[in-house]
Amino acid sequence: MPVSSGDERWGVLVERLRQYALLIRLDKPIGTLLLLWPTLWGLWVAAEGRPDPWVLFVFLCGVFLMRSAGCAVNDYADREIDPFVERTRNRPLAAGAVSPQEALTVFLVLSICAWSLVWTLNGLTVALSTAGIAMAAVYPFTKRYIYHPQLLLGVAFSWGIPMAFAAQTNTVPAVAWGLVAANAAWVVAYDTMYAMVDRGDDVRIGVKSTAILFGRYDRAVIALLHVLTLAILLALGRHLGLNAYYFGGLLAATGFSVYQQFLIRHRVENACFRAFLNNAWFGAAVFLGLALAYLP
Repeated sequence: MPVSSGDERWGVLVERLRQYALLIRLDKPIGTLLLLWPTLWGLWVAAEGRPDPWVLFVFLCGVFLMRSAGCAVNDYADREIDPFVERTRNRPLAAGAVSPQEALTVFLVLSICAWSLVWTLNGLTVALSTAGIAMAAVYPFTKRYIYHPQLLLGVAFSWGIPMAFAAQTNTVPAVAWGLVAANAAWVVAYDTMYAMVDRGDDVRIGVKSTAILFGRYDRAVIALLHVLTLAILLALGRHLGLNAYYFGGLLAATGFSVYQQFLIRHRVENACFRAFLNNAWFGAAVFLGLALAYLP
């Protein structure tokens, strides 16, 4: 039987949606998790373990939408780089399955959806979200100009923390910025592992990263960043008077950081990528400790 025009149109639509799903890494949730955990750290501390249900819903949706939007604009920024990197050459935009204009449209639509949700919250949260969207748009372009784009990524991936405090309490106290500092150090650590995977290709094509900047000191700097992250989280736990559950979570996170050092010890690409993925457990351990600490 010949295929009807309706079936053809349906097939084309399904294929476009599949390519958009790949563009926003729907098949790779690690980025969503790495953005989700620190956002929940902030929300749980701000709400003392009892977040407003609507605020929680907005932030859960916002994390997914903004991570997805970030992937789309990242691929737009890297559209002339990704085809020459082994790990990224099959991404939809690099492979020509999605156009640059489509990627920008996906970024704008998802950002508007996230921003619309935030507009149901207070004015301070809306103002902070505007800065967050701007950082998400700018970060992907920085790797052409500076050797530490991970620093901006660290701030961008931490921005849900002050937003969570603003949404829950309409203030952003010092403890929120302490969490931002801890998370930013952690982001630079795990994104350096991620950059170690592509270091050879990045050097060849002129892309900058902390993996290149740190050179043979990469493992030592990652270890120092983990120590800094855990030290800040420890100090914040003591300041907040949290119980043993929280410190148990930090102990588990410490174990994951040691395991990551083991994985990257020979700087083998696949092992470095596994170390990067393991950070989902690091963030989950800290959140689980927080959640248990705030139980009645």
